[in-house]
Amino acid sequence: MTELVLLVDAYLVDALPEIWFGAVMFSLAMYMILDGFDFGIGMLYATRDDDHEKKTFLTAFGPVWDANEVWVVAFGTMLLAAFPRVYSRVLADHYLLAIGFVLALLFRGLGPEMREQRDDERWKRYWDYSFVGGSFFAPLLFGTLAGRWIFDAPTLSMPALLTGVGLVAVSVATGAAFLAAKTRPRLASDLRMYGIIATLAYLIGAIALLTTVVVTDSGGTAEIVLSLPVGMIVVLSAVAGGGGSVLALRGKYRAWLVSALGLPALLSLLVALLLYPTIYPPTGLTVREAVVSPLALNLVTILGFPALLLVLWYFKFLYGVFSGPIEDEGYKN
Repeated sequence: MTELVLLVDAYLVDALPEIWFGAVMFSLAMYMILDGFDFGIGMLYATRDDDHEKKTFLTAFGPVWDANEVWVVAFGTMLLAAFPRVYSRVLADHYLLAIGFVLALLFRGLGPEMREQRDDERWKRYWDYSFVGGSFFAPLLFGTLAGRWIFDAPTLSMPALLTGVGLVAVSVATGAAFLAAKTRPRLASDLRMYGIIATLAYLIGAIALLTTVVVTDSGGTAEIVLSLPVGMIVVLSAVAGGGGSVLALRGKYRAWLVSALGLPALLSLLVALLLYPTIYPPTGLTVREAVVSPLALNLVTILGFPALLLVLWYFKFLYGVFSGPIEDEGYKN
């Protein structure tokens, strides 16, 4: 009986609301990392004229593409389960951006499927535009939405737009690194400059964003931006970007991929630091204020965390099966 009362009136552990905040941010990080390089591949697809190289791009990430999108579903599900007030406000306050993001994902997904339905150059070209456009607008809109959320800023404000552009740049960087690690040396060496330029653009954009936030005190986060943890993340991002560029130029593409994937991971950590202890700055809601009741959170924890561990195991298995360079007999070094 005592245990039942504790389950209803108290969290399983006192820090459970913060653990769920961390879980939500973790799912966001996984989405930015995994579907991020998908977006990057889609944008880099526009640099190819040869149909064989286009097919090589699609083959490189085809087995994991749909699976990577699981993390945006996980992000929304965890946010709804633990912080329903935030979930409803995010969708209500950023409705057009959210719908635009979903439409961009739709057109991105239709592109590769529809281009194969007819052997007509104009038809293929239009669906290539759909694939590339969706791959560009999805991270731009998602990043802009995140910028509005974090900095409590208008859609067309510098903080929101710079966040969107930054996510586009980091997606290109990770996409180039992923392709370089999966394809043949000549194509990899051709792609590395796109990745290096995108990394440089991302770092410059990140510095410009944090400077803008400090100058305008957007969302009251200037003090957090000037704090040591945030500064360390910026420094680590610069180190990861610079080190990745050196590794790319030396042809160490797998190591470059690890370095590049560190950029969206650090970006997600930066988002968490900028938000906490609030979770929705426009209303001032803190993690503790927005979380569901102890009973609901305890039940969601008992049911949800094993499912999360199962998903993580599945991704470990999936990427283990499809590790290594793609088999591309038609490509010459």
